[in-house]
Amino acid sequence: MSEQDLTPVFQIQRMYLKDLSLEQPNSPQILLEQQQPQVDISLAMGAESVADGVFEVSVTATVTTKIGDRTLFLIEAKQAGIFEIRNVPEDQMQGILSIVCPQMIYPYLRAIVSDLCTRAGFPPIMLTEVNFQAMFEAQQAQAASGGVIPGAN
Repeated sequence: MSEQDLTPVFQIQRMYLKDLSLEQPNSPQILLEQQQPQVDISLAMGAESVADGVFEVSVTATVTTKIGDRTLFLIEAKQAGIFEIRNVPEDQMQGILSIVCPQMIYPYLRAIVSDLCTRAGFPPIMLTEVNFQAMFEAQQAQAASGGVIPGAN
C-alpha cells in the first residue's frame, strides 16, 4: 500500500432532508385559543454504514406543542448526510460519527424546523445550539456505568 492509500479521508458526499412531517390534529379550533403552548423538543441521532468507508448520519428533531392536553402541532424532521470516512483510527470513528457529523447536519435541521413552523402559520421555533461532544461524553459515561441512556437511539 502506498502512503497515499493510508491518508485519512473525511468528505461530505451529500446533505439531504430524509423525512419531514407536520401534524395539526386539533385545527382549526385550537388555533382560536389564546393560551401559551407548552413546547417539548427531543433530538435523536443515528449512524449506519452504507458502503465501505461511507456512512449515513442523521439527526431527528421532534417538536411537540400542546395547549393543555391537546396537541397544537407536531413536527418531526430528519436531516441526514452521507459522509466518506476512511483511514481513521477505530477509537476516533465513533466520535466523528457522533460529534463531527451531527454538528455539520444540525444547522440545516434548525433551519427546516423554523421554516416549517412559519409556513404552518406559527411563530418560528429556533432549536437551541447543541453541544454534541457533551452529549457523546455523557452517553459514554452512562454506558461505562452500565446505565440506560434515556432517549438514545
